[in-house]
Amino acid sequence: RSVQRNLALELVRVTEAAALASARWMGRGDKNAADGAAVGAMRRVAQSLDMAGVVVIGEGEKDDAPMLYCGEELGTGAGERMFLAVDPLDGTTLVSQGRDGALAAIAACEEHMLDPGPCVYMEKLVVPAAGKGAVSLQFSLRSNVCSLASTLGKPVSEMTVAILDRPRHANLIEECRQLGCRIQLFQDGDVSKAIEAVTEGSGVDMLFGTGGSPEGVLAACALRCIGGYMEVRLSPRDEAEKQATMEAGLPLGILRLEEVVGGEEVFFAATGVSEGRLLKGVRFHGGGASTNSVVMRSKSGTVRWLDTHHHWARPGLTNPGHASGLGGLVGMHDMPGAGQVNAHGVSFTVPLPSEHPDSEQHRFPEP
Repeated sequence: RSVQRNLALELVRVTEAAALASARWMGRGDKNAADGAAVGAMRRVAQSLDMAGVVVIGEGEKDDAPMLYCGEELGTGAGERMFLAVDPLDGTTLVSQGRDGALAAIAACEEHMLDPGPCVYMEKLVVPAAGKGAVSLQFSLRSNVCSLASTLGKPVSEMTVAILDRPRHANLIEECRQLGCRIQLFQDGDVSKAIEAVTEGSGVDMLFGTGGSPEGVLAACALRCIGGYMEVRLSPRDEAEKQATMEAGLPLGILRLEEVVGGEEVFFAATGVSEGRLLKGVRFHGGGASTNSVVMRSKSGTVRWLDTHHHWARPGLTNPGHASGLGGLVGMHDMPGAGQVNAHGVSFTVPLPSEHPDSEQHRFPEP
């Protein structure tokens, strides 16, 4: 049966917890500690949700614990069956080096979600919805840029292509330079960059290149909610990985959004960890912290941007306490959050009484 509640409004508490925990490791040079803090917080809060979730896109296999492993069950088991894609910290290196652009993300859907299995990388092409029919991975980057420029009514010189800054993309970068279009190189965080590519006014017209398969599936979940056009193609690194991919029954051809993430109901939530173009990072202040998140749902097409204030003196599930300055958080029981939106979609904040165990206050900006 169809999910009646907006699960994304509950999933955002999962990403908020992961962001708060990992942000304490900003610039400390230990990406594993940052990732571990995010994983522990995400798992703790996700286990409290009324759903029967199973991780399809995780961080490894079961024996790789404490990572959120593929096949792990999350939730109380009392709710709907949901397939999950999780990335407790997209940009572990960014956080460890004190750089911008890291976030925590989670997505859920009722039906199928592509499991890339042994294939670590995939080719990705992301453009605004208007680009559907004008671009494809079967064409060259030059052809795609020129075709999209014509569709968008822009000269090629004003087109901006986002490319992951890796040696494997040297030819793509040179091709863009010869073409005369603008290039935006980024170090990590292609989930947020994919969202930027379909967001009007972001300054990015296209995402092109090869990146992580898990991040590609997460981005596809977001695009199912927010709109846009995306194609992916699994990209095995060598013959052994190609053979393993084929033996797993995975397609090696071009896949479109609905083939990556299926079903009518898709939910996506992300919270900024370090400062980014899409989301603000965690801001610590006396007695608490603030987080900035985005929440999406495919069925309704709603996209909510949330500013949440967490108070250490009033701990809850998302903010279990301030036991140590480095994310050594202690678990506590929690009650439903107080953030609400009225029937007319008007922004407002519900104040929390001092005795309420939940510390969160969500502000929903007007559309």
